[in-house]
Amino acid sequence: MGQSISINTRHGRISGYQARPHITPRGALILVHEIFGVNHYIRAQADRFANYGYITVAPSLFDRVQPRTELGYDEASVAKGRAIADEVGFNGALDGVRGAYDMLEAENRVAVLGYCWGGSVAFLANTRLGLPAISYYGGRTVPLLGERPKAPLMLHFGEDDPLIPPEDVQKHRDALSAAEIHVWPGAGHGFDCDQRPDYNAHASQQALQRTLMFLQKNLR
Repeated sequence: MGQSISINTRHGRISGYQARPHITPRGALILVHEIFGVNHYIRAQADRFANYGYITVAPSLFDRVQPRTELGYDEASVAKGRAIADEVGFNGALDGVRGAYDMLEAENRVAVLGYCWGGSVAFLANTRLGLPAISYYGGRTVPLLGERPKAPLMLHFGEDDPLIPPEDVQKHRDALSAAEIHVWPGAGHGFDCDQRPDYNAHASQQALQRTLMFLQKNLR
């Protein structure tokens, strides 16, 4: 369904993956990858959201450091992905998100959805770019909670996520009173990704339904 694309940003062109629906689009979605780059899981998610009617673009935000990064989920990949994410930084990531937005916004209302590292990028796309955003287990968001949302915001967490303990979830609740926050029972970190040991099919499906409701409400 999808295809590779080129995205113009303020610091040069980056690659990306785009999936288009077979129906009149309901809006557009910028999909922000984890520290593993635009891999099989992210492409499958883009195809999935296109099937629900959304033009979906996943910019390859690591291209400025290491073009076309596509990692697995083993320890070596985690270490490599973290190093690249740290080098790109949130400002570099937002540059890519802004490039995707510039490509989409003329004909569509646009939201941002991100996973893990990308969840924190999605949060910043809300506070700094004013875009509706959905964050799945954004573990790096706690230091950013002083920033105020500028658009509707939804956050998904796993109840059993060792990287985002209950006290960190509570910090989100305390700081983001207007956000819609869901904590899914029995779910760990990465519960939405069927390539990871923590995949939880029930939590993934429940979170998807809430996410689709959010998109339907805020992109119509």
